[in-house]
Amino acid sequence: MRLHSAAFGLLLLLASTAWVGAAPQIGDDAPDFSLPTVDERTESLSAHKGKYVVLEWINTACPFVQRQYTGGHLQKIQAEMAAKGVVWLTIASSAKGKEGYVTTEQALEWLREKQPVYTGFLFDREGKVARLFGAKSTPHVFIVSPAGKLLYSGAVDSIASADVADLPKAINYIRQGLEEAMAGRPLSKPTTRPYGCALKF
Repeated sequence: MRLHSAAFGLLLLLASTAWVGAAPQIGDDAPDFSLPTVDERTESLSAHKGKYVVLEWINTACPFVQRQYTGGHLQKIQAEMAAKGVVWLTIASSAKGKEGYVTTEQALEWLREKQPVYTGFLFDREGKVARLFGAKSTPHVFIVSPAGKLLYSGAVDSIASADVADLPKAINYIRQGLEEAMAGRPLSKPTTRPYGCALKF
């Protein structure tokens, strides 16, 4: 019995190691993907090579996501980055029947209400791209360099809270990382621990 338990534990360890190793690490090539968009296009990462790209995983029902979009907070940062040529891809990976799943009509309604400044709103309903990157929560953000390398993975900001009042006190890691990269400096925080709602595959 002990032998079986030990063997099972080893299998779990190997499986978890394989999962971690499958996700790109900082400095690795970001894996390419193609996904359908809310406006019935197909968006791919490789189409934006030569530009900085933000990949933002969201669940519109998650309070941690809602916090970021309250009062135009994240929209302001999106607009700042768009003015600098940054591509912003928002990705919804909730499966049908799970919290955060949105139809095209529901996504369009959310976009009309929140008015984000984005390049594309993408559907990843089977969670394939989320698994490819190792996305764990909503929100979970990745920054990809113009050369296609992964520069950042982690939280939107430094305060793990759903309270809007904490936003002015938090360091926004997206803005900080992009400004450092554009200035030719290494990121002071290339990885942080993402927080929010678990992805619903």
